[in-house]
Amino acid sequence: MKQLFFLLWACCLIGTTLAQVTVNGVVADSKGLPILGANVFLEGTYDGASTDENGAFTFNTLETGEHLLRVTYVGFEPYSFYAVVTQLTDLKVVLRDDVNSLDAVVLSAGTFAAGDNSKVSVLKPLDVVTTASALGDFVGALQTLPGTNTVAEDGRLFVRGGDASETQIFIDGIRVFTPYTVTTNNIPSRGRYSPFLFDGITFSTGGYSAEYGEALSSVLLLNTVDEPDQNKTDIGIMSVGGTLGHTRKWEKSSLSLSTSYINLAPYVALFPDRNDWDKPIENVGGEAVYRYRLNNGLFKLYAAADGSNFRLTQEDINVPEGVDLSLQNNNLYVNSSYTGVLSDTWSLRAGGSYTLAKNEIGVTDVAIDNTENSIHLKAKLKKRFSSRFKLAFGVEQFITGFNEDFSGVFNGFQVGESYGYNSNITAAFAESDIIFSSKIALKIGLRANYTDVLEQFTFSPRASFAYKTGKKSQLSLAYGDFYQNPGNDFLKFSQDFEAQKTQHYIANYQYSNKGRVFRAEAFRKEYTSLVTFDTEIAGLDSTFGNNGDGFAQGLDIFWRDNTSIKNVDYWLSYSFLDSERQYLNYPEQARAPFANTHNLSVVGKYFIEDWKSQVGLSYQYASGRSFTNPNLDGFLQDQTKAFNSLSVNWAYLLSPQKILYASVNNILGFNNINGFQFSNTPNSNGQFDSRALRPAADQFFFVGFFWTISDDKKSNQLDTL
Repeated sequence: MKQLFFLLWACCLIGTTLAQVTVNGVVADSKGLPILGANVFLEGTYDGASTDENGAFTFNTLETGEHLLRVTYVGFEPYSFYAVVTQLTDLKVVLRDDVNSLDAVVLSAGTFAAGDNSKVSVLKPLDVVTTASALGDFVGALQTLPGTNTVAEDGRLFVRGGDASETQIFIDGIRVFTPYTVTTNNIPSRGRYSPFLFDGITFSTGGYSAEYGEALSSVLLLNTVDEPDQNKTDIGIMSVGGTLGHTRKWEKSSLSLSTSYINLAPYVALFPDRNDWDKPIENVGGEAVYRYRLNNGLFKLYAAADGSNFRLTQEDINVPEGVDLSLQNNNLYVNSSYTGVLSDTWSLRAGGSYTLAKNEIGVTDVAIDNTENSIHLKAKLKKRFSSRFKLAFGVEQFITGFNEDFSGVFNGFQVGESYGYNSNITAAFAESDIIFSSKIALKIGLRANYTDVLEQFTFSPRASFAYKTGKKSQLSLAYGDFYQNPGNDFLKFSQDFEAQKTQHYIANYQYSNKGRVFRAEAFRKEYTSLVTFDTEIAGLDSTFGNNGDGFAQGLDIFWRDNTSIKNVDYWLSYSFLDSERQYLNYPEQARAPFANTHNLSVVGKYFIEDWKSQVGLSYQYASGRSFTNPNLDGFLQDQTKAFNSLSVNWAYLLSPQKILYASVNNILGFNNINGFQFSNTPNSNGQFDSRALRPAADQFFFVGFFWTISDDKKSNQLDTL
């Protein structure tokens, strides 16, 4: 009996031994170096092993037939091999770098990312409201970045030698046609939209994606919050008005509402400026964002409306009694978007916007009324072939109708004119992301436009390349052609134009490590087919053309550090710009008045824990701006003195949800000059008299109280306090 039992046991042992299969091999990286600690296993079983210091692995299995062998290791893409288990011997497995890892290369040439989801963020959305000189305006915060020019009296974005019309703004990928509030001379405009509704900002100073068109110099991409974290109400009481906002969250949807009222009359009464106001600026506005989460996507509806009005008499060297100016503006912007997943490899983003802008302008005895209706429709599909190759393509349509009526007494004559235009722009774009490894990435795109009012096709090739030079550093290159149609100020008089064009060449170096970011970027822009005309101002009697050209080249430097010094966050930016252009009615190529050669910004924030406070400063310097002095020979041959401004702010946490905020712009009272106005005729000495164009006020004081009521009873409008 014992002999029989032993025989059966031996047969089973022999059968088991014969059924076992040995799986073995070596795991290495793309350079052939062995990987220690990689996990190697048969999918759906407990059979597997880890690699040793030589990258070798071996294990036995009783499995038979075909099985999936998996190899995984942090920082590398998973490896899969499907075969009969008896063939899984003497394997040589090469793991590829994980191109989605945090330290993988990113395409950064010409692009500043701001958002908690960005791999490398140079700004956060919160910086908009905590930068001393920004006064809660996202455009004001971006003007502390390299690549922007200081045009203090304007308030819009002037980028790398381009005028403000060359920068376009998009919300959730959809165009904003009238992004700035209306204003008057020497009082800067502001962005219309509240920074608290956005959780991501991408500011491209050049070389941007083929997805975006109708911009010669730059695009600013704003993304609204996908989903709020809780119910809350925000209340603001300010020295210039008040704000009220409320967010309500449900299981699959949410709604954010905000409204604001601004009236400068009480402020001007306390701090009179250089303008003779009949009615200081008054503005009332509101915004709403509705979100609904579907099974495979997210729908958003964004709407913003505001109205502004003012009346004043402005000083003019040629009109002793001054120029009477009044303006009434009403603006409506509606934006809807859908982002969804169609399958494992396909995704869709689609949306549209509608803008209605009305202006009623009075200049002494002349009335100018204009209305703009604009629509943007867009659809974009994205196909993910693998983690290393993605293709996106889409179509979009821009529809614009503009009408203007001009009536009254002009130069002693009764006038009455109406003009305008209608335009349709049809565009298609395609772009691929090719990631060769975690160190090398390439983006190639092409954009095609057709404009019916110009009867013109344009084609715009674009490319970006990035190479990771070290664990924390990389080099990027970008090239692109960019087209933009002439704006309302010209198309309303004539449609005999071509699209204006620039070519961008960019080389970028970036270093990022534990809260420290350094960027250096060299660029060149070449302009062709810029708008020209032959009269003092553009009008019906002007002869228009596309005979302008020019260039802009320079170097941008940026450094930010929020870790080296405890409780201190600061950044430095410097831009050198060499730029000349011939356009509009310029008789020759020259440096435009908005193109400062040197721009420097220093921004610092200090968190004082014991005082429950944050104090900040923002210093801005810009070299002099060009202007034409008729007492000298030449064109744009003189320049103003340099611009200087030091702004400070202080935020004090009264309680977990109540903040007292105060700021002063240009606290040292620098006597800045934006330019000069000259008389039309010479005086008795043969000289043209002049007056300095100074800001309406040398300083601006702001005080605000902000109160948040939320579910968690601790959130506030400055989350870092």
